Parts: sequence; structure tokens; C-alpha cells
Amino acid sequence: MTGRAPAPPRRVQQNWLFALLPAFPLVLLVLRLWYLSQQDLPTMLLLVQYVSPLGMISALFITLLWAAPAAVLVLRSLGGLLLVSHRDQAQATRSLLAVIALRTPDWVVVLAAVLGGITWQLRFLPVLIMLLVSIMGLTGWQRHPDDRLVLRIVAVGVPIAAAVVVLLWMLPGIADAIRRGEVGTTLLLTMPPLLATGLTGPVPVRFARLATHWPAAIAALIAPFVVGVVFLRAPILPTSALEVTDGGSVDVLRGQVITVNDMDTTVLDRSGRVHFVRNDDVHNRTICPETAQAPASAVEVRGWPVEDSVLEWVAPTRRVMNVDPRCLGRPLNPG
Repeated sequence: MTGRAPAPPRRVQQNWLFALLPAFPLVLLVLRLWYLSQQDLPTMLLLVQYVSPLGMISALFITLLWAAPAAVLVLRSLGGLLLVSHRDQAQATRSLLAVIALRTPDWVVVLAAVLGGITWQLRFLPVLIMLLVSIMGLTGWQRHPDDRLVLRIVAVGVPIAAAVVVLLWMLPGIADAIRRGEVGTTLLLTMPPLLATGLTGPVPVRFARLATHWPAAIAALIAPFVVGVVFLRAPILPTSALEVTDGGSVDVLRGQVITVNDMDTTVLDRSGRVHFVRNDDVHNRTICPETAQAPASAVEVRGWPVEDSVLEWVAPTRRVMNVDPRCLGRPLNPG
């Protein structure tokens, strides 16, 4: 008997997906320790022994807080587009994207929108508006396909009004980006509001799969690498500077403190070497601020830097005016 083997049920495929999802954060945490140890297995095992799991999870949560709303809104938008484009809803729901869109409650979308509005950088907020406008329009098509008034409001009026408001508010930043020659920033501030007017309704059936599954597949392939690169740069140990006695002279050891016990202090320096310093040789110690990365864009919108989120712009920030000389590798009293 010949013939193609039947495809596994969707529930079986989802079980595999749900089983693999919890493993991704664990892989990220292990890779972070591997990266911090500079690929030295004994050093990595030492870090595993002493690094707090709660500290690593906190760093993972803070660093990747922006990723959750991005996943929810993109999947809801693509799944909604697939649903409204297919004439046969039973055929459309054979896709996992459509099932996710159907089973995502409105309150989850609202929560993701609020979280994205707080944690996303200003230059990505037009993309957030585009996704929200698209979801509103597609939801109108799903729930009120025969109500022309509702469709005109949510699929035409709201996108045009949102595009006008966003472009007017972003206009100083757009002009600044054009003047500085920042093409990427210019496109991020201008294109999403314009594209939103065309993403609120169905597309031809023959193009529905191309317009939904391919972007979802590309995003699924790229997202783990982006998330991994971002998290691998996140600090998980405090950076400190210690004045230590070395052969009668006082030197400064700068690195990340792994642990402190009754006898010695264990420090991982910037080159990946582990130092065991006797506590009797440590004169003093100070915590050093993380080195601030130079902004990639100097564009501002009404005084708001495009690389800052609402949380970063509004929340109080500890500003270091005078850097401790020990953090620069110099002892307090060289003489």
C-alpha cells in the first residue's frame, strides 16, 4: 500500500513546541556563563557553583522584557490577517498562526501593548502603533464582516488618523534624522504609520500564506539569535575594583566578584582569569558602574532620544558624575 504518510495532529505538534519553549531560557543562561568564562570549562563550572540563579533570571527578565509584547502582537497580527483572508475558516484554522490569533484574548493584546509602550525604544513605537492598528482592523473584519460602518472606522479611519498623529508628532525627529543622514532611523519613524493603512484588511487568498507564514518563519529564525546576542551582553555579576597588596606595592584588581568567604575573594578579571585574593591583602573595595555604550543615534524627538524607552526616560537614573579612580585601575593613594 502506497501513499503519503498522514501529518501528525496539531495537538502533537503543539506539545513538541510547548516542551521546547522552557528549554530556550535555560540554553540562554548556560550560554551566558559560557560566554562570561570565555569558553573555559573549569571557569564556567566555578561560575555555575556560585552565580545566583535568581540573579541570572532577573538579568534575563530585565534584558528581554521587550521580547514578550513583540511576540504576542506579531503573532496576533499575522494570524488575524490569515483568518480574514481565507474564505474557509476551517481551512484557515489548520494553521498554528490562525489558532494563536483565535485563542489570544483581547486583554493579552492590551497588556502586551502597554508593556511594549513602556519598554520599547522611541524609534520602535511607530512599529507598535502599526501592529495595534493592524490588529484593530483585522479584529473588526473577524467580528463584524458585514457592518460597513464599523469597517470604515476601524479599518480606514483609525489607521489614517493614527498615521497623521504619529507623523506630526515625529516630524521634528524625522527632520533631524534626515539632516544627520540616518536612513534607518528615518525609515523607522516614517514607514510603519504609512504601512499600517494597508494592513487592516484581507489580502488575496493566493497571497495569504506568503504574507503570513513567511514573515513568521523568518522572525522565528532570527529572533533566537537577536535575543541571544542581547542577553550575552547583559551583566550578571557586579563589577568591582579592589585595592590589593602585591609584593609590598598596592595594585588595583578590577573584575567581577564571584564570591567572598572567610579566607579569600574570588574575582574574574576582564581577560577571563580567575583570581583568589586573600582577604588580609584587600585594603578596600568599591563597586563600579557599568560602562555606558555610546548611542548609535543622536536623533531626538521633542527632547526624547530615539534610543530611550518611556521607562528609561521617565524613571530616575543614577548618574555618575565623578568616576572612582579605582574603577580606572588607579589606587586611591598611589604613594
